[in-house]
Amino acid sequence: MAGEMKQIYGGQAVVEGVMFGGREYTVTAIRRKDASIEFYRVPRTQHPILEVLKRIPFLRGIAAILYASATGSKHLQFASERYDVDPGDDAALAAKKEKETPKAAMVLGVAALGVLSFLFGKILFSAIPALLAALARPVFASDAAQIVLESFIKLVLLLSYIYFVSLTPLIKRVFQYHGAEHKVINAYESNAPLTVEHVQQQTRLHYRCGSSFILFTVIVGMFIYFLVPTEPLWLRVGSRILLIPIVLGISFEVLQMTNLVRNVPMLRWLGYPGLWLQLLTTKEPTDEQVEVAISSFQELLRLERNE
Repeated sequence: MAGEMKQIYGGQAVVEGVMFGGREYTVTAIRRKDASIEFYRVPRTQHPILEVLKRIPFLRGIAAILYASATGSKHLQFASERYDVDPGDDAALAAKKEKETPKAAMVLGVAALGVLSFLFGKILFSAIPALLAALARPVFASDAAQIVLESFIKLVLLLSYIYFVSLTPLIKRVFQYHGAEHKVINAYESNAPLTVEHVQQQTRLHYRCGSSFILFTVIVGMFIYFLVPTEPLWLRVGSRILLIPIVLGISFEVLQMTNLVRNVPMLRWLGYPGLWLQLLTTKEPTDEQVEVAISSFQELLRLERNE
């Protein structure tokens, strides 16, 4: 970033909108069916255990991921339920939801589902490549070959999944909002005015992106797996699952490190693999999408500054 040290903000794309998170609040702005912009504001809740973990290297990444999964799922649900609803039907929708499920229970359920979905996805993403690589043991017999093959399969599955889901119109728009989110953060960190014109001039890639983190888990995992036997199969699959927290923790530190050295010419290339993946997970946004992202970020800044 240029000049003064600034508060670090992060965010994520949602359906027809963008969520940004700060120290005190998370805010989502979405484009409604009538082209208006609606906000969803959530004060950050303090979790004593997570707050302690956030100060411990290699554990802070796990705490951040679990919190982001829980918080992000609530914002995703908000966006998914409201973006295509006629604003005139809001009252009826709210009354129906209030009658069906108590609000506190609903929020806790969505947060828990977000965390469980993330963990379940990581388990499948870790176990399936190990099983597929084991089937090729007659051809790739050595442990080193097995681990490299397993990591290659994991990378192919990751890239294939992202590519094919990006072909759907809905996900393509989400990826455009992802690009808008990055452009706004890049504009803010480079002290550029938060206008559509200046934000659009920014790159849609960012070193701290969660997409980079996902790729780093593949790379870091490969090196860690060299320390664990590949036979018997049950030990191999079990170790991959048990090592998930370690892989996540180290990958988070690698992500933070690449962000710190992104302005060092001889070291900035360390973050390039993650940036290359973002060419798939982000798309160039329209001016209207950038307007939504700017609105979300400015509303967050307003709340954080108690304006």
